[in-house]
Amino acid sequence: MIYIKTAAEIEAIRLGGRLLAGFLKKLKEAVKPGVDTADLEAMLIQMVEEAGGRPAFKDYPMGGEIYFPSAICASINDEVVHGAAIPGRILKEGDIIDLDIGMEWPVKPELRAEHGLPTNPHSLGGGYYTDTCTTVAVGEISKEARQLMKVTKECLDAAIKKVRPGATLNDIGDTVQTIAEGAGYGVVRDLVGHGVGYYSHELPDIYHYRINPRSSANLELKAGMVICIEPMINAGTHKVTVADNGFTILSADKSLSAHYEHTIAVTDDGYSILTLE
Repeated sequence: MIYIKTAAEIEAIRLGGRLLAGFLKKLKEAVKPGVDTADLEAMLIQMVEEAGGRPAFKDYPMGGEIYFPSAICASINDEVVHGAAIPGRILKEGDIIDLDIGMEWPVKPELRAEHGLPTNPHSLGGGYYTDTCTTVAVGEISKEARQLMKVTKECLDAAIKKVRPGATLNDIGDTVQTIAEGAGYGVVRDLVGHGVGYYSHELPDIYHYRINPRSSANLELKAGMVICIEPMINAGTHKVTVADNGFTILSADKSLSAHYEHTIAVTDDGYSILTLE
């Protein structure tokens, strides 16, 4: 089911998204050689909880008996997504790291009352979900890594500009694939963007690659939809593999991977980015 959010619900998502964007900025500033990803994890959890929220990704079910172990998806170098922010993962000069974070906010009834926000009937905490990601350089990085980050961010920015009522999912996917492949990169196909707000992951799937324009999957966007666009671009092949831990996704050829994401509302006349400070 695809959920259409009310103006009041979108405002709640925007307020949470603004907080989340601030947290991501602080995490980005903390990234440097020698930092343990567990320290970034502790930093995020403290910020989220002090703001009256709940980290969305920690203990998220990944299938079977596997649950994601951290609040941050901290994916380093050839890790596409779902790298864990756990003790002993030390950042090194020249690494790139994707910091993907999500939050349910606000989970306290008194905080919703203070801000005049509705309660999300679909979540135990009553808050609304937001999701954002950026890729960060650890110290000095290679020219190749810098270019991959630049192009991936361009993919996200251009895709967002396609968002409006009546636009299709293929408009987004075609835009990303054209830019990425034009630069010689591979667009990950096994992972997609998604709806967000009531839950951390909702329909529709948001494709970052071309799909058949006549396919039933090529839905039209409607005002009130809230979606996450999050292109994952590999420097080499678009293909991926799963690490031995059962949840971290790697580029199949061990090439570098970059990832950027925003939560976006479809408005009557276009779009609004909800994960900005």
